[in-house]
Amino acid sequence: MPLKAHLLIVDDEANTLASLSRAFRLAGHEATVCDNPGKALELAKSQNFDLILSDVVMPGKDGLTLLEEMKQQGVTAPVVMMSGQAHIEMAVRATRLGALDFLEKPISSDKLMLTVENALKLQRLESENRQLKQRLGKHEIVWKGEAMKRIMAQLERVAASESRVCILGETGTGKELVARTIHERSTRASGPFITLNCAAVPAELIESELFGHEKGSFTGASGRHIGKFEQADQGTIFLDEIGDMPLNMQAKLLRVLEEGEIERIGGDKTVTVNVRVVVATHRDLEARVREEKFRQDLFHRIYVFPLVLPPLRERREDIPALVEHFAAQVSDQNGWKPVPFTQEAMEALQSYSWPGNVRELRNMVERLMLFATEGRVDLATVQTALPKSAAGTGPVTNSIGSGPLSERVQGYEREVILAELKRSHNNMSMAAKALGLERSHLYKKSEQLGIDLRVLRREQEPQD
Repeated sequence: MPLKAHLLIVDDEANTLASLSRAFRLAGHEATVCDNPGKALELAKSQNFDLILSDVVMPGKDGLTLLEEMKQQGVTAPVVMMSGQAHIEMAVRATRLGALDFLEKPISSDKLMLTVENALKLQRLESENRQLKQRLGKHEIVWKGEAMKRIMAQLERVAASESRVCILGETGTGKELVARTIHERSTRASGPFITLNCAAVPAELIESELFGHEKGSFTGASGRHIGKFEQADQGTIFLDEIGDMPLNMQAKLLRVLEEGEIERIGGDKTVTVNVRVVVATHRDLEARVREEKFRQDLFHRIYVFPLVLPPLRERREDIPALVEHFAAQVSDQNGWKPVPFTQEAMEALQSYSWPGNVRELRNMVERLMLFATEGRVDLATVQTALPKSAAGTGPVTNSIGSGPLSERVQGYEREVILAELKRSHNNMSMAAKALGLERSHLYKKSEQLGIDLRVLRREQEPQD
């Protein structure tokens, strides 16, 4: 499938700009033209171009100087130089300055399109290689038991399809990792995998993040911004914490899912996108629909294939394999020798409730390796690192009352957070780290669960 691209063409000849831009648009690309090298430099710095074509001989600043300045000022888009006065020395200098290719005018249409196609493919491969290097050793689903065996069978089945997937599970259970695995095992694996945490983006910015904006469309919009959906074209977009998406944005997302088109803020045309959508949430979406906090029509659009991830306390048989995996990661990242865990230490880790799930376990493994004495992690090390009420005890069996599941889960979460705040003397940073959460997420969760930090701190103050 041909790659769509946004190109910048720099040339002082109006006829050249007109003919090249027309050829690219007919081929399905988007072209921005510029006849001034100084202005072209500003455009290259402020917008995300997939490829830049520049003439060499121009009045004032020549194309080779422009190329050198773009490289010096951090422009990463590949650059193809072209000239009607080409010679070997010019081509060699352009290559040394970082040009991807050098074309001699007049340029045939076939040669031009082949050069652009090869440049875009090379850029895509380099991007994929960077992403692959970042993922190696980091993104792997580790499991041994029956709970995850069922999940992996479902994952394999849905990955081969184009169906939308809704991943459900508590915070820290690995929802993004599962989404990434679905993408990597799908027919879209060679395309981009783009993520957005809907809870982490302010309500007034989420439309721009998803759909992009044009220059000048609002205060601070100094250049065109390509949104997540356009970035994910021919690939997968992962919308995490979709249950927290504002209602007005839910309506706009529904339109994209129904029509496969987006419109940038301030734009006057629609852009067709071919994207697979995978979403995730820790919330009870059906309850959110009943509470009129989530659109029912959007719920039916995204809830095609629900995938429910078990919390770590329900897959304790996986903990030894996870510990071994994380310990190897930590050793590699820090250049440490492997640190073994004794059987007693592993049993203590399996007996803990892990309210922060796999994310909390990953942080705990690193902490234990730092605490380790005599080249190993033993029971005493685990008892030192685990929360005091949990160290040396069996599985946590807090009473969480009766009633609907969502209320019981909220009750359990409230108990866990209150206990951790008490242990950390109401220090939110310490409590968030122990629970494997971001500090801002813990503040938000506490507010949702009715935990008033001011009251807790007053209760902690010594009484006269």
